[in-house]
Amino acid sequence: MIDAHTVLTGVLGYPVRHSLSPAMHNAAFRALGLNWVYLAFEVAPDRLAQAIAGMRGLGIRGLNLTIPHKEAVIPLLDGLTDAARHIRAVNTLFWDSERLIGDNTDTEGFLRALYESGVNPAGQTVLVLGAGGAARAVVYALRQQGCTVWLANRSQERAQALADAFGCAGVLPLERDALAECAAHADGVVNCTSLGMEPHADTMPPVPVDALPASAWVCDLVYRPLQTRLLQAAAARGLKTIDGLGMLVHQGALAFERWTGSPAPVAILAQAARAQISGQ
Repeated sequence: MIDAHTVLTGVLGYPVRHSLSPAMHNAAFRALGLNWVYLAFEVAPDRLAQAIAGMRGLGIRGLNLTIPHKEAVIPLLDGLTDAARHIRAVNTLFWDSERLIGDNTDTEGFLRALYESGVNPAGQTVLVLGAGGAARAVVYALRQQGCTVWLANRSQERAQALADAFGCAGVLPLERDALAECAAHADGVVNCTSLGMEPHADTMPPVPVDALPASAWVCDLVYRPLQTRLLQAAAARGLKTIDGLGMLVHQGALAFERWTGSPAPVAILAQAARAQISGQ
């Protein structure tokens, strides 16, 4: 029950009503018996500074950030973790005494999702689709693991900037024929674009799945639906597939631990997210 002692956390985004984070975190708070609550705040870009000032003034314990605030929030903070500073994107805000700090838990969340699925990407060659905030976190994670990373994106200029920032092997057009040669030598593929996401679940990125080696793995960060057309095509070829729920859950677990100082109940977070997706 919410009372005068309830601790407030939440997520800022625009839009944000589709977020699974409130269901995940509130289930975790209940499981640990914490008098905490997690809300979704729809904040337009021109109101972000006001929202962060409100966090400071109201003493909100922690916030997550999603599109389009991950980069815009940086000048409004007192400091960044090493991950956030390198990625230049923030998805979690927490307090270090009186200082408001930005973190990026997407990187470690992505790696934990891979490990959980039995994939160790260290030293592998990976094709990453997209060049936005999620792609930045994924590329940083892979480069930290010594991976050779190729980027494919509609905007070559944006992809080249990301490739230059993290020392990627090269940039390719997001077109099936252009990706065929790279796919033939890739150990893994990660879709960081919105292609295949509801309400456009009938679309998929132009990955030549038939060109991938039999030992390759395919990860799609889209989690609505969990089984995207890309993952369905990869599974039909007998390839290992990793849906987007794992990264979502693990990045949320890391934020939960930043705020509460307690180990996150990962299974509870995952169960709540799956229930929300299935409408239960």
